[in-house]
Amino acid sequence: MKHITSRDNAQYKEIAKLATNSQARRKAGRSLLDGVHLCETWLELRGHPLQAIVAEGALQHAEVGPLVRRLEAEHAHILCLPDQLYHGISQVEHGVGLMFLIDTPEKPVPAALSVNAVLLDNVQDPGNVGSILRSAAAAGVKEVYCAPGTAFCWSPKVLRAAMGAHFVLDIYENVDLAALQAGAGIATLATSGYAAEQLYQLDLKRPVAWIFGHEGQGVSDALLSGASHRVLVPHLGKVESLNVAACAAVCFFEQVRQNLG
Repeated sequence: MKHITSRDNAQYKEIAKLATNSQARRKAGRSLLDGVHLCETWLELRGHPLQAIVAEGALQHAEVGPLVRRLEAEHAHILCLPDQLYHGISQVEHGVGLMFLIDTPEKPVPAALSVNAVLLDNVQDPGNVGSILRSAAAAGVKEVYCAPGTAFCWSPKVLRAAMGAHFVLDIYENVDLAALQAGAGIATLATSGYAAEQLYQLDLKRPVAWIFGHEGQGVSDALLSGASHRVLVPHLGKVESLNVAACAAVCFFEQVRQNLG
């Protein structure tokens, strides 16, 4: 375990930059997982982080302590910070004092869609993106493709909202969704408040690619025109539309219902 006590330390400055600057995370290709749940899930599904970062005051915490001891026994890299320095970089209010530094997972975009997937077209709110990822993972979706303009999936807010869903999904960012859609080997379903085809009329007992759009403007005209189906999620109340994350969850679990049935 390495100890750092000065905020002028070069390594501490680098971690602080990653914690607060999305551009720095993208450039470095690294992300921070903040909180016990995210760290435990990464450890179980993906293995050791590049570095575990722990606050001194958390070493005796009932959840953090055993995890740090396990990492020490497995010769993982651990950085210990005074509480004040740790909380200067943590984005979690009242957090327990543990984060992992990881290489942001990155894979080449597949040549064609072939399994249940989600295409996010300029979905900008990190909470919505995280909720969609969490619902997608729970529903057995395998792949997520994000157009430029969609919230960065490995940002702290998206990570917290997704609650570990990232680690069971293949996530691709800055993707040309129109090109991906054009070469899709499966049906592409774009949600729209003006569609004639209702969700519950569709046969979802097959792999499909769901397309969800901007919170205000919806799916772009180009993706709507190229979709196999334009899908309406019907609702009875006098509201204009569903929140995009709620809409996605309804769609995913209608597909789950049909496949379980």
